[in-house]
Formats: sequence, C-alpha cells, structure tokens
Amino acid sequence: MEAVMQKIRVGIVMGGLSSEREVSLESGRNIFSKMPRQRFDPVAIYMDSQAGLWEIPLKMLMRNSTRDIEEDLAEEARPVPYESLPGWVDLVFNGLHGKFGEDGCFQGLLELLKVPYTGSGVLSSALGMDKFACRKILAADNIAVPLTFSLDKKRWETDVRDTQLKMIHEKTGFPCVVKPAREGCSTAVKKVLSAAGLPVAVDEAFRWDNTVLIEEFIKGTEVTCGVIGNREPLALVPSETIPTNDILSLEDKFLYGQGENKTPARLPEPILQSIRDVALKTFTSLGLMGYARIDMFVRENGQIVVLEPNTLPGMTPSTVLFHQAAAAGITQAGLIERIMDYALEAHTGKRGPL
Repeated sequence: MEAVMQKIRVGIVMGGLSSEREVSLESGRNIFSKMPRQRFDPVAIYMDSQAGLWEIPLKMLMRNSTRDIEEDLAEEARPVPYESLPGWVDLVFNGLHGKFGEDGCFQGLLELLKVPYTGSGVLSSALGMDKFACRKILAADNIAVPLTFSLDKKRWETDVRDTQLKMIHEKTGFPCVVKPAREGCSTAVKKVLSAAGLPVAVDEAFRWDNTVLIEEFIKGTEVTCGVIGNREPLALVPSETIPTNDILSLEDKFLYGQGENKTPARLPEPILQSIRDVALKTFTSLGLMGYARIDMFVRENGQIVVLEPNTLPGMTPSTVLFHQAAAAGITQAGLIERIMDYALEAHTGKRGPL
C-alpha cells in the first residue's frame, strides 16, 4: 500500500497590534481559503490586541472585524501559548502587517522557538519597516530614494518651530509628504502644500511614531513591483497605482472599486524592465526573502525612485500582488504555495536567524 504523505501543518497568523490589523484579518482569511489542501493543513491563529495567540474556528475566522473576533476569544477559541507553538504547527504563514508583526519582532520570537516562517528574516524585516534606515542603506547602494528629512518627537516639542520649518523647507520644499517612519497602509500620510499646514500633519503622524519623515513630493507615475524567491528572486510584472487623490490611501490599496491599478503599468517596455531591475536590486540589497512588494515612483525624467519595500504585502483577494502573479501565469493558490516553499527552503540548514 502506498504511504500517505504527511501534510505540513501551517499556522496562519493574523490580526495583531498594528493599525493594519483589519487588513491582516482579510489577508489571513484569503490565505486560509486559498491554501492547497493536498500538501498543507491550515490552522487559523489570531493574535489579539495583547499579542496573545488563539486558534480560532472557521465561524470566528469569518467574523466582520477583529473587534468581533476578540469579543468571543475566551469562550470559543483555544489559547496557544508561545512555548507550545513548535508542537502546534510545522510552519507559520505570517499574515500580520505593520508594527510587531512585519518589523522583525514576531520573526525574532519565531526564531527563538525554532519555528519556520514565511517572508524575510529579523534584520531585513526591521529595515523594511523603518523607512529612514531603509533609505540610507538603499542610497548607499546607489538606489535612488526621495529627499527625506527626519524629525524627532522630542526635538519637535522643544526646539523653535520656525527654525525647524526653515530646515524642512530647505531640505524638501513644498509641497511635501509627511508620514510616520514605521507605519504602513498610508496611515497618517498627508500631502502638505505650505509651512502653514505642516504642524497639524506632523502632530498627527507623531500619534503613530516618535519619528516622522518629511519627504519631497514626487511628480510622476507611482508603480509597484512584486518580487518572489530567495537567492535567485524573480521580479513580477510592474503595476501602476492610480490614487483617488494625490496620496494613495488604505482604501485605494485594498477595497474593491476604490482607486485603480493597471497591470502592466502604462509605460514603455524599457521602463518596465528598469522597474523590475530596481525592484530586484532593492530586494537583494536589503536581504529580503520569500516575497515582497517594492513601491516606487517613475519621475517625469524617467528616474526610478524607491519609496519603500513591503516585506509582508497584503494578501487580500484584490491585492495587486495577485494581479502581477496572474500576469506571470501564477494563480493565487500557486503563489501562496510558492511562498511556503520558499520559506521551507530558506529555513532549512540556516545558521543563526534568517
């Protein structure tokens, strides 16, 4: 009799502590539903607002929001102590987004527990989330990034505002873009037209981080390019992102009928190839693994400027990463399977953390 293949038990972790937990829930649901059952046995694991882990049944996975799920965790879900995770699952598909899930914190925990996980390792994840540190590394590797001014919360509260506004004006000019240094999904991102509008935008951004970035407003075409693989990564077909307003919003990125994406981007083939080349160089420069999405601008003069990498891009049904994979002949289930295979490959035989 032919031996029955043992399925790989995959814990899909979603929810979390960041401003992106609702998107994470949508990503987790989609990963759970599209995961190939021939090789993998998916387990839905919810991270609550205190960073506790719970195995949740299907009926809870289908709840409308993280708040709805958290109301009934104690009664309807099974707690998963961190130290029990190695016996609970063989692999973690990390569906978290933002702080404490995408920035190396959760990856570090999984390293200590010796549980393989999808996506990049501790250092690369941390760099991908910290936009200012990331841009300094990319610039050192001759990858173009926006002109950026970093503002510390204590300095903003204690120094003379007029002096700081003058420095910002000299560094980036107006209009400029204000954003927290370590947030995603366009949280607290605002275009500012003049010095008069800067204090409100900066104060809002400081609600999310102690470091705020003021960067030049780039005129051109906003594009994004998925990259998959480990040591020999593949750049997918670049997409053009068309925001409803000047700044791409959370709704533009993830809601049906809001904003618009064009795959491939409406640019000449040589520019599309250059976008792929820059995406690959960014991926390797930061030591990213498995999969990522690189957000960029193509200036009016043709220069390609990297805004940031997304080391755990959204995996919702409408996410642009799936559009790009489809253009390369890869189904949603096929991409999810590849990401898990890349993770198993990366964590096999490693020395120290990924």
